[in-house]
Amino acid sequence: MRSNRGIAAFTTLAMSAGLALSLTCVAAVPALAAGGVLRARFNADIRSTDPGTNRDANTDGVMGHVVEGLVAFREDTSIGPMLAESWDTSEDGKTYTFHLRAGVKFHNGSIMTADDVVWSFKRWLDPATQWRCLSEFSDSGITKIIGVEATDPRTVVIRLERATALFLGTLARPDCGQTAILHRDSVGPDGKWNVPIATGPFKLGEWKRGQYVDLIRFDDYASRTEPRDGYTGAKKVEVDKVRINIIPDSSAAKAGLLSGSLDIINSLSIPELEELKTHADVKLSVTPALGLTGILLQSNDPLLKDVRIRRALALSLDTKEIADVVMQGTASANNSALPIGSPFHGAVEDQGYTQDIAQAKKLLIEAGYKGQPIKMIANKRYSFVFDSAVLVQAMAQAVGLKIDIEVLDWATQLDRYSKGDYQAMAFVYSARLDPSLSFEMLTGPKATQPRKVWDNPEAQEMLRQSMLTIDTAKRQALFDDMHRRFIADVPMIVLFNGSELAALRNNVKGYAGWLYPEPRFWGVSLQ
Repeated sequence: MRSNRGIAAFTTLAMSAGLALSLTCVAAVPALAAGGVLRARFNADIRSTDPGTNRDANTDGVMGHVVEGLVAFREDTSIGPMLAESWDTSEDGKTYTFHLRAGVKFHNGSIMTADDVVWSFKRWLDPATQWRCLSEFSDSGITKIIGVEATDPRTVVIRLERATALFLGTLARPDCGQTAILHRDSVGPDGKWNVPIATGPFKLGEWKRGQYVDLIRFDDYASRTEPRDGYTGAKKVEVDKVRINIIPDSSAAKAGLLSGSLDIINSLSIPELEELKTHADVKLSVTPALGLTGILLQSNDPLLKDVRIRRALALSLDTKEIADVVMQGTASANNSALPIGSPFHGAVEDQGYTQDIAQAKKLLIEAGYKGQPIKMIANKRYSFVFDSAVLVQAMAQAVGLKIDIEVLDWATQLDRYSKGDYQAMAFVYSARLDPSLSFEMLTGPKATQPRKVWDNPEAQEMLRQSMLTIDTAKRQALFDDMHRRFIADVPMIVLFNGSELAALRNNVKGYAGWLYPEPRFWGVSLQ
């Protein structure tokens, strides 16, 4: 039996509202000192209070303060203990024995036991729950959970059909609701969802749809003792309440921050960041993130099926200059599918494309390129995506590549992306917390998964192996090999990983962003 005590293999609507309404809702809660109310802003309402089911990113962000699972992601995207004090893994990787922390309370005062873990897993695995991540534990998923058993009040054994490196990471995924351990009174007698009675540092307060969500400090919270670390470690709550105001309009949010009726706004754009730099009563938080911005190249296209043309485009670009100009020094260039923040991004992944105008021109001559136009789809919902497309267009022109930019609304672009209906596309991918998933979002057979950009059977087999082995060294070797092939095949040109940008009033202390693009309000105080 291998011991993994605290250590595991490294392992995811716009609502319209007027300016006057938004500012009125913000002003409803006065500023308080010492404890008090932290006033934050989300750009859209949450979808529900049922984690991992009817959800989106904002729902995940709110519920991440209310619920907890057995394990959680650390800052570096490795897996750490949360409600589990430790765990052991059998030699064949198919049995996990979780040892639970003592004295953890639910929001209703009940003590969490192994029976609560069993009940929660049975609910998650019931198709009626409509858990977002149920498919991961199906015949076509990473593995199947074939047994969950409480062997004593503080020990739970989970048996898998086959070993997988993604088991703990899937349990920890925010979009999976962190596979939260819930009290059974979270649902009614009929099994329908009621309210989250969980173990997190905040209890869910009032949710006034379209206006705000309140998070109330849970005074009986049993915090871990390690330093704050991603979604694990200490979660000491320094305020009485967090009010998350729903303000779709970014101008209203900035006005609220500058007037003092908001304490923090996150998910800023680069132009917003530049504007707020000039205000002395505001400070900025810039944190590298895991999102990926790049240029997708359709290898099934009659023109771009020639890898020499794809490589010529890659060699025409100065990706460092693109990242510096577009992101104003808040992000670094990266040509790898593995984000810079990943513990698996090493010296091999640092090797990408170096601008070489002469070689790019030579490749175009060899390919017989005659100036045929390449249509690149972009959008203006994300300014950094459009700005990247414009710079790529200009740099490509220097080697003789003609690129025409077609601007689409985001919904239409997503539809074209899903169908693989494009020649080239400036695109952004959201964060993936496990390196296998970073490659999985790009890799697959186009015949059955047209959204995939990299159709390489050898890479698909390496991806499959990376999801099975829990040996870190073997996974690293697989990812290194995949990176080399990815750079050689040029199915897309990764430009940079994004950053999480937030602005705070100067009296806000202790806020820290991290690789996952959702705020954490524990450890934050008002002074």
